[in-house]
Amino acid sequence: MGRRSLSEQTAPEWTWVTEDERGLWFVDPSRLADMTEWHRQVAAIRREEPVLPVAVEGFEKFWVLTRHEDIFAVERDSEHWLNTTRVVLGPDFEYERMVSSGMEPRSLVHLDGKIHNDVRHVVNDWFKPAAVKRRQPRIDEIADMFVERMRAKGGSCDFATEIAVPYTLRVIMDIYGVPEDDESLMLELTQGLFGAADPEFGTIEDPGAQVLEAIMKFVNYFNDMTTDRRAHPGDDLASVIANGQIDGCPMGDVERLWLYIIVATAGHDTTSYGLAGGMEALIAHPAELGKLRADPGLIVNATDEIIRWTSPVRHFMRYPTEDTEVRGVEIAAGDRVYLSYPSANRDESVFRDPMTFDVARPDADKLLSFGVGAHFCLGAQFARREIRTMIGRLARELDHVELAGDPKWSEGGLVSGVKHLPITYSWRS
Repeated sequence: MGRRSLSEQTAPEWTWVTEDERGLWFVDPSRLADMTEWHRQVAAIRREEPVLPVAVEGFEKFWVLTRHEDIFAVERDSEHWLNTTRVVLGPDFEYERMVSSGMEPRSLVHLDGKIHNDVRHVVNDWFKPAAVKRRQPRIDEIADMFVERMRAKGGSCDFATEIAVPYTLRVIMDIYGVPEDDESLMLELTQGLFGAADPEFGTIEDPGAQVLEAIMKFVNYFNDMTTDRRAHPGDDLASVIANGQIDGCPMGDVERLWLYIIVATAGHDTTSYGLAGGMEALIAHPAELGKLRADPGLIVNATDEIIRWTSPVRHFMRYPTEDTEVRGVEIAAGDRVYLSYPSANRDESVFRDPMTFDVARPDADKLLSFGVGAHFCLGAQFARREIRTMIGRLARELDHVELAGDPKWSEGGLVSGVKHLPITYSWRS
């Protein structure tokens, strides 16, 4: 079994102990570094015990839902299934430490009911399909810039770190109005939040402390940004947030801070993992890349298939407001319920031959990567456009592409994917 040790000063040390070894596939982030084996193990759980009880030392007992139908139903019913501030699974002491520090999270994914709707409404117009479509020329420009960067690298690169990450970061920061010189800081802070459990990005001795440090840096940065955009508002998303109002009054400091954070981080981290994982899948399935070359019109469907296949958001938690049942299993009001999106996206009862990557898949639009209902991902339209814009160009312009080493996956329990993708390639003349 795996072992996680945390700072002796601030965190207990423990060994993974569970009543059922299967629960570790949802708790131990190192298991996400091998998604082939993860999907093999979780497919068996989905068939045998789709409502799985998990008891692990350091975590309050929770349930895992792995079926598409069940997760869809929970997502749709935001009145009886709440997110709460504990929407992300983590050791109990880390949450308690965050609350005691005064940094209890209140981003869109942590809010429910009216306050969620009110905060979302502040920025909603920027993420509507028509508004995102108007940004397509700028997305095209940024994609062209990174295609040229690939050309300048002479036929080899780490596609994940050198193309996917900075490309998706540049798109969202361009919308935000963050100077290009500050992008490295935004990346550092994003990895501090979402990558703290990964030895490459985080301090494995105490990932929770790294999360708190990243949040404090965000506080300082975005407080300065608020002051600037209130004095000098511009045509950017930061100005909208800085001057946002709820019920005719300025948005609260806490809600404003967390709105900044969720847009700045989730706006590129998930998309970069989708893009890097999509490239890895196309290299592993060259016939699918051939389909895209032969029929560029497949790119919209192919993008949904890439996002289904990669499922960068691994889970969210939900809490029922009253006693309920899922597949005959009694779940008490307030119990913790883990929604496994990668499992739902490989559910054989919904997707034909779900373990096959197919850019022409007729049921790709049934993916649950963006959720459904009140908490449907705000940035879904941007994510889709960014991926299809870059993949469409590369399918058209690359003559050949192959791996130059083994892909490496990140160890993140909330958001993760391909973090290194060494490739070699040549261009069509």
